[in-house]
Amino acid sequence: MTADPSTPAGTSSALDSYRSRIESLLREIIRHGHFRLDFNFRHPEPSGDVETPEMVVDFSGPDADLLLEAHAELLNALEYVVLRAARLEEGLFPKVSFDCQDWHRLRVEELKLMAQVAADRVRDTGSPFPLGPMNARERRIIHLALRDRAEVRTESEGQGPERRVVILPAVAPSRRR
Repeated sequence: MTADPSTPAGTSSALDSYRSRIESLLREIIRHGHFRLDFNFRHPEPSGDVETPEMVVDFSGPDADLLLEAHAELLNALEYVVLRAARLEEGLFPKVSFDCQDWHRLRVEELKLMAQVAADRVRDTGSPFPLGPMNARERRIIHLALRDRAEVRTESEGQGPERRVVILPAVAPSRRR
């Protein structure tokens, strides 16, 4: 019998079935890349206001700082490549996250603060405010952070790596004649 990924227990079981593949791929990448890194798997506590992954691969070691350079590009690339190579089902991608030195928790807090400041600006000026390009996970954090702000709405626009969130007034300003 296969686990049903639509249920919480089913998701955990489905993720556990990928764990050995993820672990094996990471060990090979670390060995062949001559990285001085260790990693472990953990199940974080739900945060309530944004979606929390069910499995986090946490990195540490002398080369950990390399993963975080340039806004954690290497960490994000490693996550993408490993999850694709492990053939993780597309629907499970948001359930797994790679982290290092608490980067993702700090980034979520930064994004939520950025969203609130930008929403205040849109509310005060009535003008749309485009944020910089972000990956899908970060865009989702912005959308969720502002979902209860009745005076603004969010939209994603653009393609590929240039996709961004634009924060707009909830109601378009009336034009003067």
